[in-house]
Amino acid sequence: MADRSAPSCHLRLEWVYGYRGHQCRNNLYYTAAKEIVYFVAGVGVVYSPREHRQKFYLGHQDDIISLALHPERVLVATGQVGKEPYICVWDSYTVQTVSVLKDVHTHGIACLAFDLDGQRLVSVGLDSKNTVCVWDWRKGKLLSMAPGHTDRIFDISWDLYQPNKLVSCGVKHIKFWSLCGNSLTPKRGVFGKTGDLQTILCLACARDEVTYSGALNGDIYVWKGINLVRTIQGAHAAGIFSMNACEEGFATGGRDGCVRLWDLNFKPITVIDLRETDQGYKGELWALAVHPTKPLAMTGSDDRSVRIWSLIDHALIARCNMEEPIRCAAVSTDGIHLALGMKDGSFTVLRVRDMTEVVHIKDRKEAIHELKYSPDGNFLAVGSNDSSVDIYGVVQRYKKVGECIGSLSFITHMDWSSDSKYLQTNDGNGKRLFYRMPSGKEVTNREELKGIQWASWTCVSGLEVNGIWPKYSDINDINSVDANFIGQVLVTADDYGIVKLFRYPCLRKGAKFKKYLGHSAHVTNVRWSHDHQWVVSIGGADHSVFQWKYVPDRKLKDSLHIAPQESLVDSNSDESDSDQSDVPELDSEIEQETQITYRRQVYKEDLPQLKEQCKEKRKSAASKRRESAPGNSIRLHFVHGYRGYDCRSNLFYTQTGEIVYHVAAVGVVYNRQQNTQRFYLGHDDDILCLAIHPLKDYVATGQVGRDSSIHIWDTETIKPLSVLKGYHQYGVCAVDFSADGKRLASVGIDDNHTIVLWDWKKGEKLSLTRRRKKTLKGCIGAMGRSDTMMCAVYGWTEEMSFSGTSTGDVCIWRDVFLIKTVKAHDGPVFSMHALEKGFVTGGKDGVVALWDDTFERCLKTYAIKRAALAPGSKGLLLEDNPSIRAISLGHGHILVGTKNGEILEVDKSGPITLLVQGHMEGEVWGLATHPHLPICATVSDDKTLRIWDLSPSHCMLAVRKLKKGGRCCCFSPDGKGLAVGLNDGSFLIVNADTLEDLVSFHHRKDVISEIRFSPGAGKYLAVASCDNFVDIYNVMSSKRVGICKGASSYITHMDWDVRGKLLQVNTGAKEQLFFEAPRGKKQTIPSLEVEKIGWASWTSVLGSCCEGIWPIIGEVTDVTSSCLTSDSKVLATGDDFGFVKLFRYPAKGKFGKFKRYVAHSTHVTNVRWTYDDSLLVTVGGADTSLMLWTYEMEGHRDSRQCDSEESDLDSEEDGGYDSDVTRENEINYTIKALSTNIRPMFGIKPHLQQKEPTLDERPPVSRALPQPEKLQTNNVGKKKRPIEDLILELVFGYRGKDCRNNVHYLNDGADVIYHTASIGILYNVATGSQSFYQEHNDDILCLTVNQHPKFTNIVATGQVLIIHFYICVATAPSIHVWDAMNKQTLSVLRCYHSKGVCSVSFSATGKLLLSVGLDPEHTITIWKWQEGAKIASRAGHNQRIFVAEFRPDSDTQFVSVGVKHVRFWTLAGRALLSKKGLLSSIEDARMQTMLSVAFGANNLTFTGTISGDVCVWKDHVLIRIVAKAHNGPVFTMYTTLRDGLIVTGGKERPSKEGGAVKLWDQELKRCRAFRLETGQMTDCVRSVCRGKGKILVGTRNAEIIEVGEKNAACNILINGHMDGPIWGLATHPSRDFFLSAAEDGTVRLWDIAEKKMLNKVSLGHAARTVCYSPEGDMVAIGMKNGEFIILLVNSLKIWGKKRDRRSAIQDIRFSPDSRYLAVGSSENAVDFYDLTLGPTLNRVSYCKDIPSFVIQMDFSADSSYLQVSTGSYKRQVYEVPSGKQLVDQAVIDRITWATWTSVLGDEVIGIWSRHAEKADVNCACVSHSGINLVTGDDFGMVKLFDFPCPEKFAKHKRFLGHSAHLTNIRFTSGDRYVVSAGGDDCSLFVWKCVHMPH
Repeated sequence: MADRSAPSCHLRLEWVYGYRGHQCRNNLYYTAAKEIVYFVAGVGVVYSPREHRQKFYLGHQDDIISLALHPERVLVATGQVGKEPYICVWDSYTVQTVSVLKDVHTHGIACLAFDLDGQRLVSVGLDSKNTVCVWDWRKGKLLSMAPGHTDRIFDISWDLYQPNKLVSCGVKHIKFWSLCGNSLTPKRGVFGKTGDLQTILCLACARDEVTYSGALNGDIYVWKGINLVRTIQGAHAAGIFSMNACEEGFATGGRDGCVRLWDLNFKPITVIDLRETDQGYKGELWALAVHPTKPLAMTGSDDRSVRIWSLIDHALIARCNMEEPIRCAAVSTDGIHLALGMKDGSFTVLRVRDMTEVVHIKDRKEAIHELKYSPDGNFLAVGSNDSSVDIYGVVQRYKKVGECIGSLSFITHMDWSSDSKYLQTNDGNGKRLFYRMPSGKEVTNREELKGIQWASWTCVSGLEVNGIWPKYSDINDINSVDANFIGQVLVTADDYGIVKLFRYPCLRKGAKFKKYLGHSAHVTNVRWSHDHQWVVSIGGADHSVFQWKYVPDRKLKDSLHIAPQESLVDSNSDESDSDQSDVPELDSEIEQETQITYRRQVYKEDLPQLKEQCKEKRKSAASKRRESAPGNSIRLHFVHGYRGYDCRSNLFYTQTGEIVYHVAAVGVVYNRQQNTQRFYLGHDDDILCLAIHPLKDYVATGQVGRDSSIHIWDTETIKPLSVLKGYHQYGVCAVDFSADGKRLASVGIDDNHTIVLWDWKKGEKLSLTRRRKKTLKGCIGAMGRSDTMMCAVYGWTEEMSFSGTSTGDVCIWRDVFLIKTVKAHDGPVFSMHALEKGFVTGGKDGVVALWDDTFERCLKTYAIKRAALAPGSKGLLLEDNPSIRAISLGHGHILVGTKNGEILEVDKSGPITLLVQGHMEGEVWGLATHPHLPICATVSDDKTLRIWDLSPSHCMLAVRKLKKGGRCCCFSPDGKGLAVGLNDGSFLIVNADTLEDLVSFHHRKDVISEIRFSPGAGKYLAVASCDNFVDIYNVMSSKRVGICKGASSYITHMDWDVRGKLLQVNTGAKEQLFFEAPRGKKQTIPSLEVEKIGWASWTSVLGSCCEGIWPIIGEVTDVTSSCLTSDSKVLATGDDFGFVKLFRYPAKGKFGKFKRYVAHSTHVTNVRWTYDDSLLVTVGGADTSLMLWTYEMEGHRDSRQCDSEESDLDSEEDGGYDSDVTRENEINYTIKALSTNIRPMFGIKPHLQQKEPTLDERPPVSRALPQPEKLQTNNVGKKKRPIEDLILELVFGYRGKDCRNNVHYLNDGADVIYHTASIGILYNVATGSQSFYQEHNDDILCLTVNQHPKFTNIVATGQVLIIHFYICVATAPSIHVWDAMNKQTLSVLRCYHSKGVCSVSFSATGKLLLSVGLDPEHTITIWKWQEGAKIASRAGHNQRIFVAEFRPDSDTQFVSVGVKHVRFWTLAGRALLSKKGLLSSIEDARMQTMLSVAFGANNLTFTGTISGDVCVWKDHVLIRIVAKAHNGPVFTMYTTLRDGLIVTGGKERPSKEGGAVKLWDQELKRCRAFRLETGQMTDCVRSVCRGKGKILVGTRNAEIIEVGEKNAACNILINGHMDGPIWGLATHPSRDFFLSAAEDGTVRLWDIAEKKMLNKVSLGHAARTVCYSPEGDMVAIGMKNGEFIILLVNSLKIWGKKRDRRSAIQDIRFSPDSRYLAVGSSENAVDFYDLTLGPTLNRVSYCKDIPSFVIQMDFSADSSYLQVSTGSYKRQVYEVPSGKQLVDQAVIDRITWATWTSVLGDEVIGIWSRHAEKADVNCACVSHSGINLVTGDDFGMVKLFDFPCPEKFAKHKRFLGHSAHLTNIRFTSGDRYVVSAGGDDCSLFVWKCVHMPH
């Protein structure tokens, strides 16, 4: 009885009654096969009305709430709710999953929609941002995501007539989206005056950008573009929930219960009224009863209806409504009466036949939760929530005959005994009570209860159902059970939506079961039908009724042939295996393997963070001078070892017959003919698995790591092809290629054993699943016990697969069913390999067996024995029959890998050759090199002592098994003896040739940690142990002669001095002690003396000579070992991170520089140089490997690629200084929206000031004079036409001061492209005309042009982060890719570079785009820009990167340069691998700040530095320096693709021979210099580009110059101010000229018609303001130093100048009658000068009482008043020339002004926006016509208003383009143009005014 296995029968879902209509919409469709698809609870249903059949999709594990049908109408997408909800795309015909999309949404998926061709799917989440995602669903790839809206979104649809457009709608909004690149950009629908802003519930798209939408009030809104154009009122009486478009027209469905059909123009056709039909459920569904004799089920719900269902016809056959919500039901034994328990405490009995009422009784106040008829039909028991059961007599017309009161809680379940004499109840406390019937007396006597037979079993507590509860829990989440006594099965329903099948009775807790998903939340009730043919279960919240077919045990024989549809989820639940009697015992090896943990305390990936934490130390370190790294280096030469102890099937032949395998962190390609190895060193931690590509010599290896990676590499070139990472934590334990080699599967060692499928070439994850806690299992039928599967291989037919088990059987499977098993080995089968005509298996028994193709018979076996070794085989087999862990076939041999770390080759005829061997599992610590032969000894925890030949034969010469593991060994000075220290405290001295014992001692209890012979004759042997002592033995007499005491911790290292008298000891407490031999007396020696002593060896890691070997993060990791070369020049160290490092000796001073090498994975436990320093031998602790490195002297090393990485710290020599570089490095990218005011204003903003009421509020009918004009109008006679729009016409400016490489030729030099502010500018060289790309919403920082002919004129620009003005949400900075000629945006890439994008570059094919961010990590990202897909991304460097550029011939190689670094990158799959530039052996080369990069043939790279040198690199090694290519920093370099010539540009003073631009040959050997005739002191070139015979140059001074290559003639194309802000702006009174004055000390005259600068005056001081005289013959200029100048326009001679003030002049104005000059300054003053008195310029008076500095001034038309705006937001009016303040408001109101530039005053209160908390409106100007007003503000916006605008927050039009801070703005004469001047961007924008037509 106590069988806890799962029952062998099962359930199959047969029918679902119900449809989810509440809180869901648009979820009912016809498929192509005319079937209907919809969902209920967690099940997708496909219903065929023809056959009245249902099919089910069961791929979800929670409620489905959204559904979309693919346009081809076969595939369906469904989305579910849940914490990690996912979307399934499935086939409605086969109901199989096609794709699963997950890991993006949270909470749930509210809407789904396919696009027109079904390639893409859009989904909307239920999270707070209502995230919108677009998927390439076949690949499972997220294409784009964006926050949808702040409130719920109800519907989303693709526009079926325009690609890449979507519409979404929801609470009070509708949004029109466009998908470009990877960014979704929304535009909100404008309701305008056409309709009310209200909630939109559904959508349908039509042609010509028309969208129809259904609103909450029943109207239909019609949109054109983003504007509401008309409404169809009252289409429905209430909300329109659904809308469907088809060829003939539209259908809408509303809350009013009507469906209306419309034609294509939304004219009504007809109405279908469905109000008569059933209304849906409310509340929950709890009541369920089955008919005792017929296949009927009765359900009753909180919606007060009771329904009767036919289980055979799958139909509703009766329905009636009650007064109250129904909570339970029961049918009498004769099937005549149906009793219903109600929520209000009453119950009703109906006749089943016609649903008429028999009785209605109410005896209780609380809900009736359970009622049951007795088996004899006489009584009805009614259990209520009042904790009592009432008994009613059926025959006495339901008179109450008894009452059971024993429970203290509500009654949950009841069962009658078969003889109707007893009743058992369960209550809410989990108590089980018994009563005698019909009296209701409680039974407590256990004896009396023993023999009771129960008629039914629906109770959840009781001995018989103990097993339905988990082992250690006391929760009550099981709602219902029902027992099938005949079939001995029990079915349960619980709160998690699961129906389970147990054996009945199940007595012991935690029984096994089969579980069935489908219901969503609670399953409230479950019952067997009367004949046990079906199980009926009902869902509470989902109102669904599920009918399951019961498939008893005997059917299983045929179950192999049932349709796939029916082999539903049978789960062997994984609760606990402990009591299964028939589980085979675990094999010891498997036990060990499952227990190995690959977790590390510290992963290599943590190094950067650890270093960050140690920054303080770094700073102190960097200030001191440190030794440079040694010049010599080492190279990995040979590795002894193979990882077999915990890895399987990791050994293969390549096509050339080489052997590939792995050990430690190295992938090894072994050539057996030459006995040499080549290494893949791309991993940085243990490799755990290896697989070979079926077609090519590509290998995949997976490693340990926090975010572990898989590398795919080529065994020929040893180059990585792709690196996959991002999905496996801790490590990857298995990888395998698909048969076509295109895909790769990998398994992780995280707790869930995540399985990922990759498209490895692209580096994309195709899908991912998480497995259960144990390793993977199949579904095992009745034939087999569940064994642990060790290895698996697929056979040659699709369905057949074979797996080897831990008991030595081979299981043969078809699909998921076990067909038979074959006994193959004694002990586990560890490895299998499929051949064309059979299989080969290997097991723990050390036998290799060949089988035929069906595993019918074994063809041949080979035992791995010493006797079978071929005569020429080198090395020794450690033991016979070693456990086999890997098998591979090829080249006529079988390749075998063993647990002992050996790789053998078995010839088909029998002889065995040993190829490679190493230590077995266990740490290797002991290492000693022979004093005069190339051999070494190792001893390991695997209890072996081994001697290795280091000469080219590379084999193991001898091996000896020890009784204990060992940690140290040492050769005697003559090489004849070998001392070995063991872990039990004993040590031996053995003969070095035969390894036989000479002598042994056992004086200590703890591990012997180090053992050393004294030098010379080897008279003494020092033996150090972990119990803190060193014993000294006399070797000749074999006696202990001394003990060294005084160490406070275990001994780690020991060295003798040359004389054999002094012993140096290191301990675990980091003490360095000295003892005298032979007695062991402790000595104290000052550190200076220590260096003078001649040491026989140096393996110490402490002391001043090796202070520098400890890394910055010394707390986390230890330096475990060191060894000095015999010439005492180089110290090699090994550490806990697996690094081998070389330092110069002595390594004094902290944090020395080093070269470091990765190959070992965990700790490097020991390092030793051979006797002649030709090799360095290292052993890795846990990775069991012994590695040989060749030592290469400085001179004769070819720069091989496996040279070391340089030291961690950047060189502390500073990288050089230059002001321009510093400016660029510290560039502060102001974010417009956060910008604060540019002027230091104070006070209350105008729109917040309280107005004082004026005294004489004018009477309604004014007898006064009519109000005069506010403004004198200059174009009288013309009809006044308001301006309705501004169009950008010209931009004067170029961003050269802090951006580079941003001027390029297009169209063979006809056009030039560049940028300023947020505008991309295309300039036509011939005509001078400009066109603009204006899609960026903040400053552009970089620009590049695609050079590939397929993508002509394609430009990429990157911008800074933007923050929305109004909501202060930061949007990631973006890169736009656009067509320069038609300005079409091709792609927008939102990237997560936090502050901005500072460099972009296209790859050689033009398909990839590289971007560099301004975030602290300076992230480098590679994009496929056309798809908007991010391919790879990685932190670039901790210092600023200035430029990163692809090699012109490559899509995978690129170079980044920046502050004190240059890096060479490779894109492998989706990973970015980088190498630092190596400053090889060129004398005193130092790493400078690198500013620019160019490329030459044969992998040459040129980088320009801050000092003016150019470095030339071959691969990543510096090979020469072009000294002083320029005198100052080399800011820019350009590689010409057609001829390879290189242009460089730098910062230089013009001189005879030098020039700031030089043209070089391909090798940068010869050059020609060009001078730029700009008249500047120094030329600073920021950008160069070479076209046909011309060089295009962009300078720091905002000039763009074209230089002819032949004649060196310069032609300046573009001018601009070089420094801002441009404060002064003045337009000519009659012509289209204007003046600008800026901080750069120049005043410039511009001609709009000629599109160019006419003249420029350098003043020597920063200029602040400028003004024309009314006739245009004079110009007044105010300076920052308080001086002002008046020039004559024609001659540019100075007419007069004066300095009466010390601080800046803010505004200067001529009076309209040309008599006075008003000068306003920061000293809160306005001075008046009378110009009629001549150029002496004496002040006639000034204005007093100005509260703050002056901003703007305007004269009145009659020159008698002046209005002054001030920095305290106050405007005041003064009389001219007296300077008295005018306070009479009535007079002020009547003044007519000549000009209006004030931002203050009631007339312009409307220009202040709500969002001006920190920022200001800086400038304004009223048009000459007096009816328009333009303003400029700190956000960089130009706004157009009507004038006057006295209402707050007036309506306006906005024009973007400038960076933050507009400083000034003016109309030109005749209101033809508006000119605006920028602060940060130093640019002048000219806008053309568009006037309204007459």
